[in-house]
Amino acid sequence: MTWTKLFAFTIVVFVAASGWSQVFIPEPPTLEAKSFVLMDAESKTVLAEGNAHLKLPPASLTKIMTDYVAAAEIEAERLRMDELVEVSINAWKTEGSEMFIREGTKVSVEDLLRGIIIQSGNDASVALAEHIAGDETEFAKIMNSYAKELALDNTHFVNATGLPHPEHLSTAYDNALLAQALISRFPSHYNMYSELEFTYNEITQPNRNRLLKIDPTVDGVKTGYTKEAGFCLVASAERNGLRLITVVMGTSNDQERINDTRKLLNYGFRYFERRLVAGTQNRFDLLHVKKGAGKGLRVHIKEDLYRLVPAGGDDGTSYQIHLPEPLDAPIKKDAVVGELIISIDDKEIARSDVHAMHEVKKINFFTEMWNGVKSWFSTVPKEEEVEGPQTITVSTTIVGEDDSES
Repeated sequence: MTWTKLFAFTIVVFVAASGWSQVFIPEPPTLEAKSFVLMDAESKTVLAEGNAHLKLPPASLTKIMTDYVAAAEIEAERLRMDELVEVSINAWKTEGSEMFIREGTKVSVEDLLRGIIIQSGNDASVALAEHIAGDETEFAKIMNSYAKELALDNTHFVNATGLPHPEHLSTAYDNALLAQALISRFPSHYNMYSELEFTYNEITQPNRNRLLKIDPTVDGVKTGYTKEAGFCLVASAERNGLRLITVVMGTSNDQERINDTRKLLNYGFRYFERRLVAGTQNRFDLLHVKKGAGKGLRVHIKEDLYRLVPAGGDDGTSYQIHLPEPLDAPIKKDAVVGELIISIDDKEIARSDVHAMHEVKKINFFTEMWNGVKSWFSTVPKEEEVEGPQTITVSTTIVGEDDSES
């Protein structure tokens, strides 16, 4: 299968599965990478891919997990940023890219993390691994435990650096999931990935991710290279509230991985958007309340719901309220009375509890009797009462914060 046909297949499947088949989305760009993926960070929806589950050497993309473990240790208060780490001979002698730490010296965890994230230091990775787990082998076991927890099903770590080993493998898809977990779980920690340079031991090194200077919306995450792996790059960018994650693995040079990543980001941000499909300012039709005083019940949701949708498409949004049982007075204000179901082109995209905006009291005995009398003499056929669950299609309007409610 050619790359063009593969891309076409990927995007057609996505559009059809999402229920947006009427919205035209062109084929994704042709890339040079052996494996790649474009993912929405919020929903983890894959927007384009090619051999995304192919096991490949991840090179220094490994250090995303090395850092993830450290961030989890800090969160659990088993590790401090100002904690000092003694550099072993083993860490000092580690081959490959360096932070230039020296054997026998002590380095803070914070400096080691910047040495890992910004300078891609293998020496820093080994030093931190030894400090956390005793040695690199034991640290790799921790890495694999987190890989299992995050459902990185095709990833296996042997070391903390990404130096070549036949059993040290990962995939583009797994690296996207890992980056998504890092960004969502440790947002403050993730800020280090956007730093352009770091100086240690009077040696200043730039961030290996050149996209940080090329595209101001890119704020991470990590490059990687070995002869076996080729040039790799995990990147993330945010525009207009939409965050995308890209992974390219196995390109032949640095410029190719930059070009491939930019193509994926431009494609994703041009043809998809994060849209508010329903929110706290939506007001829905009044719901009938059995034996309730007043005209009915006004309901709302208490959170704004954003979803990934094709950009520029027709709205096609519909709203239904599912009631597990008929509404029966009395109803307290803020009570959960049902569930809002939001669909686009008949495809469900979101659900949310609906709450009573006001109290509905039960009509008194005399009012109930009078209503019965009116119903008896009325020429209008009496409406049959609905029993059991029901789903009601409703319309909605948007109101301002100062608008009053009945």
